[in-house]
Amino acid sequence: MAKQTLERKLKSRHIQLIAIGGAIGTGLFLGSGKAIHLAGPSILFAYLIIGFALFFVMRALGELLLSHSGNTTFTDIAVTYLGPWAGFITGWTYWFCWIMTAIADITAVGKYIQFWFNVPQWIPAFLCLIILTILNLLTVRLFGEIEFWFALIKVITIIALILLGLLMLLLGFQSDTGQASVQNLWIHGGLFPNGIHGFFLGFQMAVFSFVGIELVGVTAAETADPEKNLPRAINSLPVRVLLFYIGALFVILCIIPWTDLSADSSPFVRVFSLVGIPAAAGIINFVVLTAAASACNSGLFSTSRMLYALGREGHAPKRFTRLEKSSVPGTALISSSLALSAGVVLNYFLPDSVFTLVTSISAICFIWVWGVILVSHLIYLKRRPDLAAASKFKAPLSPWINWVILAFFIFLLVLIGLAADTRVALFVTPVWFLILALAYLIRLRKLQANE
Repeated sequence: MAKQTLERKLKSRHIQLIAIGGAIGTGLFLGSGKAIHLAGPSILFAYLIIGFALFFVMRALGELLLSHSGNTTFTDIAVTYLGPWAGFITGWTYWFCWIMTAIADITAVGKYIQFWFNVPQWIPAFLCLIILTILNLLTVRLFGEIEFWFALIKVITIIALILLGLLMLLLGFQSDTGQASVQNLWIHGGLFPNGIHGFFLGFQMAVFSFVGIELVGVTAAETADPEKNLPRAINSLPVRVLLFYIGALFVILCIIPWTDLSADSSPFVRVFSLVGIPAAAGIINFVVLTAAASACNSGLFSTSRMLYALGREGHAPKRFTRLEKSSVPGTALISSSLALSAGVVLNYFLPDSVFTLVTSISAICFIWVWGVILVSHLIYLKRRPDLAAASKFKAPLSPWINWVILAFFIFLLVLIGLAADTRVALFVTPVWFLILALAYLIRLRKLQANE
């Protein structure tokens, strides 16, 4: 008979790399060009501010998970401190977030393969989805291994870029864009060349890069020794943000003036191309391909675990709680995979503009999830001072920092409404929450009628 509990098979190295993978989204490779185009060198401050805010979100999540041994996801926490309605809405919203994100990523896989092979994009996209589904069905440790190697590829690429860039700076590398120099940060219109408005617009793209940073918290139920591994992974986030985001973009902007970077291409490709590496485009295309596959892999993992948690709480059909002999929630995983396959078909027929809409909706929903974590932490501090006092992993600067970051999230939503290509998502997303609210009321009435 299949076991009815998730097993703790993810090791420290898996958790560390999953945390890195979550903190390095495809937005860094693909979206940074547009972000730089909007904000200029000031985009460095945007990434720094968002990374700073999300570190405190993760510290709050870490304290909540480690203070409640029975809580394995933030939906459990939302139910505990906000009520069943919060668990229902947040759980389904998180599932929806990752479905939207993974739809975009699985479609991107198809496009990246076309760089080498002239095939319809739906074929490699569908094959990638099938392969990842099968691999995830086998064992959770295999998921950890896949994500470990996907994340490692991203890490090696960024470190190589930083080392190469620093060498170019030290040697005063000369190219058709001018000499590599730190002065490139301010001699082309200053640090804020497009003014405060351009700086704020840069936040819209920058926030997309951090989507998935909370994934390390979703893995808590399947993490060996969470008391040791979760704090280590969360506490290393500031270093990763400084190195992988600020470090990489700093080097890029010093080597190439921001005015010479295209909004539609990867600045990573441009740097490697400058030094005469002929295969630069192919190398970076392989990296973004693995980044997209990594995001889809994470999406399959998180959506299946969220359906499992929703089924366990009675917010979804009980069949989602069925585990395979490998202790993987197979029904939930296949259901999420089917949802993703429908998304691939939709993306095949719909225009490319849908990609921006889907990622914008996903970002707005992720802001909801992050906000729920902070609000739950505030209630936890007030309602359970005994647990807060005994906590070995206290969130720093709480509770006032929670309020500051919640205000910042509201500010981000306002910024998303400033640009025409993302503004639509701000009006579409409330429809999802309205549907969830109605679904919860219907479910509640059924439960009351059966009493």
